Order: sequence, then C-alpha cells, then structure tokens
Amino acid sequence: MTNIDSSRPVLVTGATGYVASWLIKRLLDEGLTVHAAVRDPKKTNKIAHLNTMAEQSKGNIVYFKSDLLVKGSYGKAMEGCELVFHTASPFISKIKDPQKDLIDPAVGGTENILDSASQTASVKRIVLTSSCAAVYNDAIDCLHAPNGTLTEAVWNNGSSLDYQPYSFSKTLAEKKAWTICENQEQWDLVVINPSLVLGPWMNPKVTTSESFAILKQLGDGTMKMGAPKLGLGMVDVRDVAEAHYQAAFNPSAKGRYITSGHNTNFLEMSKILLPKFGKDYPLPSKPLPKWLLMLVGPFTNKLFTRRFIRNNVNIEWKADNSKIKNDLGIAFRPMQETMEDAFQILVDEKVL
Repeated sequence: MTNIDSSRPVLVTGATGYVASWLIKRLLDEGLTVHAAVRDPKKTNKIAHLNTMAEQSKGNIVYFKSDLLVKGSYGKAMEGCELVFHTASPFISKIKDPQKDLIDPAVGGTENILDSASQTASVKRIVLTSSCAAVYNDAIDCLHAPNGTLTEAVWNNGSSLDYQPYSFSKTLAEKKAWTICENQEQWDLVVINPSLVLGPWMNPKVTTSESFAILKQLGDGTMKMGAPKLGLGMVDVRDVAEAHYQAAFNPSAKGRYITSGHNTNFLEMSKILLPKFGKDYPLPSKPLPKWLLMLVGPFTNKLFTRRFIRNNVNIEWKADNSKIKNDLGIAFRPMQETMEDAFQILVDEKVL
C-alpha cells in the first residue's frame, strides 16, 4: 500500500504529449503542482496549451528541461516528488535503424528515469505508460491467449527488430522497468497498457500521432473503397489520463493494467462516424477484402506487409479490461463519443 501526499509536487515526463496533456489537466484541476519535463521549455508554442490549463485551474505548473537520452537530466525535476509519471517515449517518423532509433531510446530512457528515481529519496511510486503492444504483437495472438482473450499475464513474444520494431521497443522498455523495480525497495511500479488511444487533442498542433493518421485516412478519402477489418483495441485519451491518475493515488494499485475500452476494427470505427459526418466526408462503409489488401497493401503503406495483413485483418481482437474496472473504478466512454469528438477536431482545424 502506497499513500501519495498530494501537497507534494508530481513529475510528468513527456509533458506536451497527447496523453500527458490530459493527465496534467486532471492533476492541475485537483490543485496539484506539476513538474513538467520537456525537451525545451523555451519553445512556447509547444507548452502554450499547458499554460492555458494552469491559468484556468487551482494547480501550478513548473517546467524543467530534460532529455530521455541525457543521464540524470530528470534529477532536478524529480526533487521533492513522491510520484513520477513516465509518459515520455521516443517518436521518430522515419526509422532507418530500429535499434538506434527506437529500442535504445525507449529502453535507455526508461532506465534513465528509474535510475534517477532510485537516487531521489522522496520518490515512492512510478506510474509508467507502456502499451498493449507490450501485451500482444498481432491480433492473431488473441487466438492463442487463454480463452482467446488478452490479459495482464500475457506478454508480446512475437515482435523483433525486423517485425513490429515499435512493439518490440515497448515490450523491452516495460520489461526493463520491471527488472529495475524488482531490484530495489524504495518505490513501487504501476503500469498502464493502453490500446489505440483516440479522442480529442488538447494541443491541436499535434499532428504526428498514430491516432491522428488513422482518423485522417478514414476521412480524407484514402479508404473510400473500403476499410480493412483490422482487429484492435481502442480507448479514449481522457480515460487513459484518468487511469494514470487512479493508478497514482489509489494506494492498492499494483502491476499492469490493460487500458482498453472497446474491442473493434477500422471498419466499425468508420461506421460509427457515418451518421454524423458521412454526408460531408468520404468515410468507408464497407470492408476492404483481405485478398485485395494482400495485393495492394504493401505498395500503399510499408507497415502493411503481407505478414501483418495475414495476422491482423479479419481477426477479432479481444482483451479483458476487468482488472482496471475492478481495481481502479475506471468506466470507459462509449466509442461513439470518442470517435465523434476526435473527428470533430480534424473538421474544426480544417485538416480534412
């Protein structure tokens, strides 16, 4: 049982991120002082939305210059904190060398944060943002999971440097965190494993996320011939932020938490948008045949290899989210609310 003193500051790494921004709003609204670790506090356009939130809340925000790859650079930001949220994770759009571009920063960054925590006497709990990518590799893995359903006991064993290197990096980073945790007794570790995170962006200038790309492709005509029934989990960003908050302040929170509201696929996600947006945008309403995707997929998107299509399209994705509901009291938003709120931002920002 770990009790966190909410009068002490809390550290959030990767503070300008999609999930982190909503988490910081939650913390500020509760009147907490947030130590926001960012690469460059002088880039005011990156932190403007956080400043606005702080002005409209009871809490305070203090910025610290930190870098995942610079040893000890989070030490100052961590001073006086009992609680550390490690949400930062390397984002690189063009991967030339998976080891150098993905694995080293993900694993090394996690090691850097956790080592600093062990050198900061005040730290009592770390909440780590991992991913369902550390639980499974392809939707077909669900078929081999106990009762055909992913649980917190399942680990991704199918990714590698050559296949799904991003998933490989998330898996290795989380495993590294558990290894470090087991070798010390000062702080405990709680891990949030979200599936595909969707919902409104706090910072409308963020256009580099996977979520943004998928929504844009649904609405800009890329998939007008049909959407693949690619099995995946989906969760609202606001629910992911709440999961982090509850994982931090619930004294009995422990272990991993699959944070996924819905078992779904691309076609179902598009169909939910049709009633509200179908008149104005070329949203797909029918499935793209798997054989056709096998034929053209590898040419349209380098991630759509034939192996990936074979293992994910027309295969149901299933995960058990009962642990987070029971332990942390998380109630997930309806998928329609998440999809419509997210798509509306693309409309408002004239992205489509």
